[in-house]
Amino acid sequence: MTGIKFVVREGALPGRLPVQELARACVGECALAAAELGAWRAGLTEVPAVRVDDGAVAAAFLSERHLLINGRAPVNFAPLSRFWRTADGWVRTHANYPHHRARLLAALDVPDDVTVVAAALAERTAVDVEEAVYAAGGLAVALRSPGEWAAHPQAVEVAKRPLVERGRLDAARARAFTPVGTSPLRPAAGLRVLDLTRVLAGPVATRTLALLGADVLRVDAPQLPELPDQHADTGFGKRSATLDLATGRRTFEELLGAADVVVTGYRPGALDRFGLSPEALAERRPGVVVAQLSAWGAYGPWAERRGFDSLVQAATGIAVLEGAAERPGALPAQALDHGTGYLLAAAVLRALTEQAREGGSRFVRLALARTALWLMKGAGGEEVGSPTPSQAVKCAPYGGPEPWLSETDSALGRLRYARSPVSFESGPVDWDRPPVPWGTEAARWG
Repeated sequence: MTGIKFVVREGALPGRLPVQELARACVGECALAAAELGAWRAGLTEVPAVRVDDGAVAAAFLSERHLLINGRAPVNFAPLSRFWRTADGWVRTHANYPHHRARLLAALDVPDDVTVVAAALAERTAVDVEEAVYAAGGLAVALRSPGEWAAHPQAVEVAKRPLVERGRLDAARARAFTPVGTSPLRPAAGLRVLDLTRVLAGPVATRTLALLGADVLRVDAPQLPELPDQHADTGFGKRSATLDLATGRRTFEELLGAADVVVTGYRPGALDRFGLSPEALAERRPGVVVAQLSAWGAYGPWAERRGFDSLVQAATGIAVLEGAAERPGALPAQALDHGTGYLLAAAVLRALTEQAREGGSRFVRLALARTALWLMKGAGGEEVGSPTPSQAVKCAPYGGPEPWLSETDSALGRLRYARSPVSFESGPVDWDRPPVPWGTEAARWG
């Protein structure tokens, strides 16, 4: 099996937990899966060499912070998205989206004022806030220690699952993928990916598939616009359309009928009423690969709860390990989001390879909370996949992201952005197209 050359740079993603090791492993797994699929589709006798540079990885894991739009830095967290003191500890809220902010304020029965919100939270316990805000459809999580989380029923369920869940849904025949060229080698060329994800981890995965040649069409509900800066960061290589699944069934079925991959990033069960469970999708599109992503996992008492990287860090004890119970901290990057995104892309690539060789509709499933457990256990390589020979070369310490940043003009303006860290011999080095404004293209394949 082809090995991976790791270029190690001290200080790339500094933290108390092995964030740099996790990031390196996730990108390496993705690049290797891409190289293997590319070699098979191109008829190569050897898998292209894979190279993972800590500098490129660190820049990419902070891509949302490095993005500039006409020289303007993005706003990554709204004023009400933060840690707050409670009567007995801390609570972490997420209110970047307007509808989540409205639900948070409604649950607390306060106006949109940071001082008033802080006073209201200081009078309540963290778990009381967590339950009240979730009951109102908002997002808030009590800060827990690693031990407290390990004893939580959701953590018990998460620990039972593998890092990457995968399976076969039926006995559909193997799909014949057309061969691909090698200049550059694009493993996903000609494949159609229906992107039903939001926020960060899912869009990172589909952004990576777009880099590798896939035709990625992101579809959002028209009533739930994506945050513009977030969309710009994760929209490279994709097209963007809106579609109401309740009224646009015929259009959606036409998209599904030609899709090779469907990626969903909404909370488990949220899309099932539209016939988007893996089993229902496979029945209507035999041979499809269905990839699912969630915050807490598709099981346990929190299965239907929404979540984000920052909330998972707070609930699982990562915020305590990176800070203290008296003053919670954070990872040097939203590594649960980014890492899970690259693992999801790798799982899709491997599922495509398996489908083409053995047939069967396939599904893969990941959860941020499971990635968090992996990080807290040391991010050992054995959970990523089969042991792979590798070579580590120590280079100069990380001196900043500049060598791995690029600029381009787009319909959004002049963009500075982080290039993808997924690298293998003869592979693509950048996306073919910059992001487009959210929801401005037709809901149809190109």
